[in-house]
Amino acid sequence: MREIQFRQAVMEAMSEEMDLDNRVFLMGEEVAEYNGAYKASKGMLDRFGPKRVIDTPISELGFSGIGIGSAMNGLRPIVEFMTFNFSLVGIDQIINNAAKMMQMSGGQFNIPIVFRGPTGSAGQLGATHSQSFDNWFANCPGLKVVVPSNPYDAKGLLKSSIRDDNPVIFMESEVMYGDKMNVPLEEYTIPIGSAKVCQEGDSVTIVSYGKMMKTVFQAVSKLQEENISIEVIDLRTIRPLDFNTIIESVKKTNRLIIVEESWPFASISSEISYHIQKNAFDYLDAPINRICSADVPMAYAPNLVTEFLPKAETIIEKVKKVLYL
Repeated sequence: MREIQFRQAVMEAMSEEMDLDNRVFLMGEEVAEYNGAYKASKGMLDRFGPKRVIDTPISELGFSGIGIGSAMNGLRPIVEFMTFNFSLVGIDQIINNAAKMMQMSGGQFNIPIVFRGPTGSAGQLGATHSQSFDNWFANCPGLKVVVPSNPYDAKGLLKSSIRDDNPVIFMESEVMYGDKMNVPLEEYTIPIGSAKVCQEGDSVTIVSYGKMMKTVFQAVSKLQEENISIEVIDLRTIRPLDFNTIIESVKKTNRLIIVEESWPFASISSEISYHIQKNAFDYLDAPINRICSADVPMAYAPNLVTEFLPKAETIIEKVKKVLYL
């Protein structure tokens, strides 16, 4: 074990897979000469050369299409978006080619490609640079969507994503690249589609993913001071989503709160709520509650940024509400 940053975990996962398979390559804006906008590909150009670490023009639609075409021809590309806010420029390629090619070709072409990069808000970046589109991509059949919350999970899940024969959307919180954690020197992977019970409890189940896990644990630490026992689940993967882990937890706690950074309408929390009421309704002792970002575009003013995002205080309030305290 050694302590490394989130960005290094991402770099190690890509580098290890490129060492193992010469079909794997990285492309995106500033991934080579500049070492990546968030330094997640630092040193990779020197190590693998310009044919496998490729700087692209500012043309997300173009290089997304190049990546998909190379995957159809037997390569395994990693396409980095400088931010997933910019993925909207290339979303036609992702939705209409990457996600659908297996079906449209009658199984002749699978698309082993990873689209990765930072997601979500990072302070005062304004409405167009502060969005979480995990639920948008998860809505589309043919895509897998992974959102790790820490360096250990990021490395293991990214390695699994690169090895997967399907297109994977791999979303890294923009404010987590400097987060540190102990990560093994030995090779490991984490299976896609498996949630993690981070903390066991028997009063309330809280489900979240990505950087919202930090907010959840802030709330949980304060609730523990009041002897309220919380079970915490990190989804890690949004599609496929591990409903069984949530159901088994709800059978024990009888209460569920979901925390996510996306807007509330047609969100991941909406989907989870449907499945729990359908498959575990009789175990619920209180209505399912959820906490999302405000149903408005992100503002620039710092006080409005604070109001926009889910807060630990709101989680504590919701926990006490479902416990009728």
